Amino acid sequence: MMNKLLKKPIMYLMLVAIFSMALSGSAYAHKGNDDWNKHNEKNSIDAATAVTLIVKGLDLNIDNIRFIKEPKASDYYTKVKDNASYAGSFIIAQFNGLDLPKDINPSAKVTREQFVKWLFGALSHKGDYAWIEIFQEIADANQVTKGYMDSIQKLLIAKIVTLDNKQKFHPKNSVTTAEASTMIARTVNFIKNTKPAPIPETPVLNDVKLTSDKESDTVTRVTIAALAPNPGYGIEITGIQFVKGEAIISYKAVLPDPDKMFAQVITEVKAVTYVPSSYKPVLGQLQPSDSVSAGSNATSVSSGQ
Repeated sequence: MMNKLLKKPIMYLMLVAIFSMALSGSAYAHKGNDDWNKHNEKNSIDAATAVTLIVKGLDLNIDNIRFIKEPKASDYYTKVKDNASYAGSFIIAQFNGLDLPKDINPSAKVTREQFVKWLFGALSHKGDYAWIEIFQEIADANQVTKGYMDSIQKLLIAKIVTLDNKQKFHPKNSVTTAEASTMIARTVNFIKNTKPAPIPETPVLNDVKLTSDKESDTVTRVTIAALAPNPGYGIEITGIQFVKGEAIISYKAVLPDPDKMFAQVITEVKAVTYVPSSYKPVLGQLQPSDSVSAGSNATSVSSGQ
């Protein structure tokens, strides 16, 4: 009984410690300010803090990736300095489904919808979970950026995210320390108490090809393309291993939305990611597929042929 009573306070204290460390390394940290109090809980957080909190709160890592050359934040992001205290968190985020934009500004304030999208990406990377097919009405849904609603709906289903008493989500409001702390704590509980769904059969992708183009002097843009049975399918990059001068890129097929109908037209699907130019991109293994996006800074697109 005592253990149950202590669980939530202990988890919250752990998140407080994580927030304190993250805030000390963020672009908005003030020198000499070591206090973490109720006033801080109402403060909005920047991208450096948000990414660090998700990485540390969900215990994300890159332990399963072998690096011949030490990875640097500048290999993947244009505005993240390699010597920044949060640079390591951004590197880990690159390989754990947060799908951060390449030009992310670490000092920019983070909106509620951005934080939820990153958090859902990390959660999806931790495991494949089954989501019931319901859609919760959101009073200010018209303010949600295109491509963000699915993450919001899934975390509403998981009760990780809640609406206010007017059924509003406030997607464009800056996320606060208290809100981020609560969402991360709930995500940790969800992972602990929810079993991943069985992995569905992987559909066949035909004529899978890898091409690369120079993005800059230090970065190569890599595209994996394949032919799928209809426009509902997609392709996603699931991970990159750096071995002996090669960047081995694994991928998976994304299944069509079961609630939609698609014409049976052979369709080209693509996924894009970026690797240091010092490595040769190599097509890796096809991974088991699911219907949830969990790419590593990758974008999936399709175009009918």
